[in-house]
Amino acid sequence: MGTQLEVGTFTRSLLIHVARAAGALDRAGIEVQETLVASSPAQFKSLAAGEFDLVMTSPDNVLAYRFLTQNPLGQNIPVKILAAIDRGLGLSLCLAPQLENVESVFGQIVGVDVPQSGFAFVAYALLEESGLAPDTYQVQALGSTPKRATALIAGDCAATVLNAGNELRAIGKGCALVSQVTKLGPYLGTVLAAIPSQDQRNEAICLRFADVLLETSQQIQSGQWESEVIQGAMTLLGLTEPQAQSHRAILRDPQQGLVPSGVVDRASISTLIDLRSKYLPSVQLGTIFASLSSFVIPRALDESADSTNA
Repeated sequence: MGTQLEVGTFTRSLLIHVARAAGALDRAGIEVQETLVASSPAQFKSLAAGEFDLVMTSPDNVLAYRFLTQNPLGQNIPVKILAAIDRGLGLSLCLAPQLENVESVFGQIVGVDVPQSGFAFVAYALLEESGLAPDTYQVQALGSTPKRATALIAGDCAATVLNAGNELRAIGKGCALVSQVTKLGPYLGTVLAAIPSQDQRNEAICLRFADVLLETSQQIQSGQWESEVIQGAMTLLGLTEPQAQSHRAILRDPQQGLVPSGVVDRASISTLIDLRSKYLPSVQLGTIFASLSSFVIPRALDESADSTNA
């Protein structure tokens, strides 16, 4: 019987699935209870309440809930990043079936998690890159990525950003992929984060879990666990076998996929801050670079990250 960790995620984590299937979690003496959350505010509310030991979340959420008073919960949470997990996993702007181009989104609904979240800023930026200004469409909170994928497929929104296999599922249902987050610069899509505990044993277990995920990430990127990845993508994410093959390729892509080092790089944090500064300016954003070591644990921090100010 291992130590159980409660982990809050938006989409079922294929990385956790493979770590379990490969026996890595058992060897580490860890049992993981993964709970899907409806939205980023719900995820951080549960984290603050102690319902989750860890969350797999956007690093933008960490910035918002740790530093900014203008966040959906209206409170600051002393959350820290334990490891970078991925670079967006295919994070893309997608259009509903029957829409021919971005111009068709004019006056229609763009689905987001919440309007002030990192993925929402990516949606606004990719739409703007394609010629559609933020004041030319309606923004509606539709919750987590799987929920937005379902809404897009049903035509309940005209556009949204999707990733982690949800974009492939939507494309398979007739949606169109317009552009990817790689157009906006280096990007981190998911980090493993937690509120530091006074219990050293719990801290050690959380770090051991991070080690398991990074080891599994390294193995996937090197070509191991192919069948586990493909079967997991089909089972967890509802993908066809060809789609699962495509998702495996994304996992191994250095620009979009897993981050085996677990390192939070300065350039990606800069992209997040630039997006927030453009769509939700705040003087508090200017303090983040000087404070990187306060919210990223030392082993996950790019040593060059604190050397200069942005």
